[in-house]
Amino acid sequence: MEKFVRFKYFDLFVNAFVTVLLVSNLIAQKICVIGPFWPLTEPVYVSGAQALFPLTYIFGDVFTEVYGYSASKRAIWTGFFASVLMALFSALAVWLPPAPVWADKQPAFEMFFGAVPRIVIASLVAYWCGEFANSFVLAKLKVMTNGKHLWMRTIGSTVVGQLIDTVVVITIIFAGKESFDTIMKLIIGGYGTKVIYEAALTPVTYLVVNALKRAEKVDVFDRHTDFNPFSKSSEPA
Repeated sequence: MEKFVRFKYFDLFVNAFVTVLLVSNLIAQKICVIGPFWPLTEPVYVSGAQALFPLTYIFGDVFTEVYGYSASKRAIWTGFFASVLMALFSALAVWLPPAPVWADKQPAFEMFFGAVPRIVIASLVAYWCGEFANSFVLAKLKVMTNGKHLWMRTIGSTVVGQLIDTVVVITIIFAGKESFDTIMKLIIGGYGTKVIYEAALTPVTYLVVNALKRAEKVDVFDRHTDFNPFSKSSEPA
């Protein structure tokens, strides 16, 4: 069985992580424009979620760096099931017939909460794959570098995790509907934006990680960890 260790701030950060994840899903429908500004020659279009969702990877870096892969795995699964519940209850709310006084508002409600199954599945699969890849790479790099060069480890794990996340979500949503060229532009634009976003927040990650390590008196190295995301045991040595 997996050994559960209670930390002072872990639950607080998991709650914040899940909140950011759910809110990013709610605001994902809005399309925003960035630029043009140097070095961009044309404006970049991104979803509202891309302003917030990259923070979930920073949370993932903090969980893995401070508490280890086992704790990160619990946080990822918590966020996954919370997202499933939100999707199910949103679909239920859309499906229930509106009261007469609400009938004229139903189309707007469906626009924001009536995500088609393909988008819901794409978001859940991409989140699951990307977050676990991010945590796995960070944990391995921490052991390889003996805990040094945090900036390299957080950016390196982000490069891998966000690549998987972006490719999966864009491919599932748009395959068969848009041209290959359009899909590649969406992947490159979304991926580049998210990586730059997280790299710019590296100093914040440093502050949070160092503060938590001092407060919790813990710094886990996953030297003999079972990285199977479905395993009941992933206790670090």
